[in-house]
Amino acid sequence: MQHYISADWIFPVETAPIQNGVIGLDADGTITVVLTPEQVQEMRLEGIVSYKGAIIPGLVNTHCHLELSHLFGKIDEHTGLPQFIRQILALRAQPEDEITAAMQKADEAMYANGIVAVGDISNQLDSKAVKLQSKIYYHTFVEVFGFSRPSEPVIEAGLKLKADFSPLKASVVPHAPYSVSSSLFAEIKKNNAEDDILSIHNQETAGENELFAKGTGPLVDFFASVGIPPHEAQASGQNAIRYHLPQLRQTLNTLLVHNTMSEVEDVRFAEQAHPNLYWCLCPNANLYIENCLPDVKMFKSQRVALTLGTDSLASNHQLNILAEMKTLQDRLQLPFDDLLQWATLNGAMFLNIDSIFGSLKVGKKPGLNLVQLSADFKLESDQVQRLF
Repeated sequence: MQHYISADWIFPVETAPIQNGVIGLDADGTITVVLTPEQVQEMRLEGIVSYKGAIIPGLVNTHCHLELSHLFGKIDEHTGLPQFIRQILALRAQPEDEITAAMQKADEAMYANGIVAVGDISNQLDSKAVKLQSKIYYHTFVEVFGFSRPSEPVIEAGLKLKADFSPLKASVVPHAPYSVSSSLFAEIKKNNAEDDILSIHNQETAGENELFAKGTGPLVDFFASVGIPPHEAQASGQNAIRYHLPQLRQTLNTLLVHNTMSEVEDVRFAEQAHPNLYWCLCPNANLYIENCLPDVKMFKSQRVALTLGTDSLASNHQLNILAEMKTLQDRLQLPFDDLLQWATLNGAMFLNIDSIFGSLKVGKKPGLNLVQLSADFKLESDQVQRLF
């Protein structure tokens, strides 16, 4: 059975917006046609369901921590990263049924918020059952860390956890430059499969760059306070991205997450060093933890591939990509076309699922969302209505 849906505007993403266009879908949501009003008139289509607003593809959340959903509302805002980590460590252990219920609720909320695919960080197997039952596509990033202990047991545990997530897609990835030794980076690289994709937290706080460049700052103090010895690359005279990026396999799609303190020299270095980079912005989490945003306009000027993420409910008030878009729109006056590209097609390309998701194109099954835009194409709210 064919469904025909129309709206004031249709945003295919890969092509120009269509005013009063029509999308045709099979019963399973696969797009069969994307039509202009003139084409609709020529075909004399009937039974078109029309909506007021703009139709966009399903949204892609490239960075989430589903397994931290039970920490919603429990972590103080604006503390900076070291204190945020302290609170996570102190509060993370909770009853299993509470953790599972929170993950289920968060997954359902993401689906209701128009999200169709998620890149999710996992340190444990807790989220597998939720992901298997979900209507959302998940790629799990099994995160490993360690620079003060042997790397072999760490990578073995990571590879076992990756296998335990089967049949779900999963990759073993480094946590962050300040938490992964060169030997562990080497083990990750050695064990990467050809179809893996990678993710790493990058330059999330000023203290991260200071640790690498000078060997001082709040991260150094935090590690000392919990008995972790100095990082091997501490006081190297170079910042964090120059330590970790050359140690990653360049043939794999790689997501740099947060990038709150990245500067133009870092971006130029990274783009030359790695041909398959994507840069993830998590604006509401950045504001929650550090109370600042990355230099998004600089990233735009460098024409890098940007994506959007929510981080976790420990560092955000909701898992809603449209809310991330609206924050960037309202604070930085960024155009809707750019935000939509980052929230859909770029994320799907990073996750290697753009044959299905990311744009309104014949043969794809990307999901359809209805959003409300002002006359000058600005999001009027962070609410979305799922149409398919």
